[in-house]
Amino acid sequence: MDLKQIEYFVRVAELGSFTRAAVVLNIAQPALSRQVRLLEVELRQNLLVRNGRGAIPTEAGKVLLEHGRGILHQVERAREELGRVRGALAGRVAIGLPTSVARVMTVPLTRAFRHELPEVRLSISEGLSGAILGGLNSGHLDLVVLYNAQPSRETDVAHLLDEDLVLVRARPPGLLEDPPPGPIALSEVAQLPLVIPTRPNAIRMHVESEMAQIGCTPQVALEIDGVSAILDLVADGAGCAVLSRNALLNSPRPSAYTAQAIGTPPLRIALSLATSLQRPSTQVQKAALDLVRRTAVAVFQSH
Repeated sequence: MDLKQIEYFVRVAELGSFTRAAVVLNIAQPALSRQVRLLEVELRQNLLVRNGRGAIPTEAGKVLLEHGRGILHQVERAREELGRVRGALAGRVAIGLPTSVARVMTVPLTRAFRHELPEVRLSISEGLSGAILGGLNSGHLDLVVLYNAQPSRETDVAHLLDEDLVLVRARPPGLLEDPPPGPIALSEVAQLPLVIPTRPNAIRMHVESEMAQIGCTPQVALEIDGVSAILDLVADGAGCAVLSRNALLNSPRPSAYTAQAIGTPPLRIALSLATSLQRPSTQVQKAALDLVRRTAVAVFQSH
């Protein structure tokens, strides 16, 4: 069996779609379909059931999927061992970060990899928590940072740190930056028009859960996915927002907004590191996990 064909089959089976797998693998979909079909011909087994909604493994496909994951893992281990012969960990690691976290971590994390793991090829993707969790489950990402992550049968979750959430408003013209406004009660935030991401965004779900505990619900003015778009709308007067403090500090125009702590003690949300339980971690991934943890703690403590 051709190793590349096994990789193609595994990605299609994990993603449930030739179209999505072609994007992840950076290959034309007809070429991907042809390679998977050649593998089926060689094995004399139908490996995937193709339908209008995508592709799902047959019983034979499920057997090959389990073996295929192990084969690809062993190949990656072999690359690592060869890298160690040269005196350094080598391989590739793909990391997913929420947008607000990527704003503060991408540069220091890249520097840390260049310094401590120079032979490792680093890939960083940013996006909403749901999207990067999907990337972890599909095998496109090796480890991800998530807000309010919950462990499952597919995912291992380790608490990283707690990040402050703040109420963000447009700064009135002429208002000086100092002194900063004092804390605002969560019950008062519930009465303000909010520009907020759509469910199941982790920050939104956390805010709604905290408000529900005091008998309140958010007043949603607009549902927008994307930190930059939310901040632009707040600056334009569309409403207020609840965001992480780092999302605001690393915006292009932080002086255009005011940020208030919410409640006493302040409202916070957990950041966690998540890895897949479906695939064993390689030594490179374990080293990357430790480096992400140390970098995150250092970055967030400095803000």
